[in-house]
Amino acid sequence: MNARWTGIIILTDVDRVYLNFGKAGQKGLEKVRLDDIKRFYAEGHFPPGNMGPKIEATIRFLETGGKRVVITLPELMGQALEGRAGTTILP
Repeated sequence: MNARWTGIIILTDVDRVYLNFGKAGQKGLEKVRLDDIKRFYAEGHFPPGNMGPKIEATIRFLETGGKRVVITLPELMGQALEGRAGTTILP
């Protein structure tokens, strides 16, 4: 039996979510948990008008029962769904 996928895909103009985006120490996130993404958000890693609204939507979705969020470029969507690209955020 196939379980229904309760996730969302957020397509954006970067290949994945980054900490310190565009700064020294920039680090791409491959797979991250909700608690960590909330901490990174509180630390100011995702500014308004850039990744901030996408991360806010991710947090709301996962806090209300969503199972997975994938953030990536449109052309990497297939690979990201297989866990080979983008950022996957889990509860």
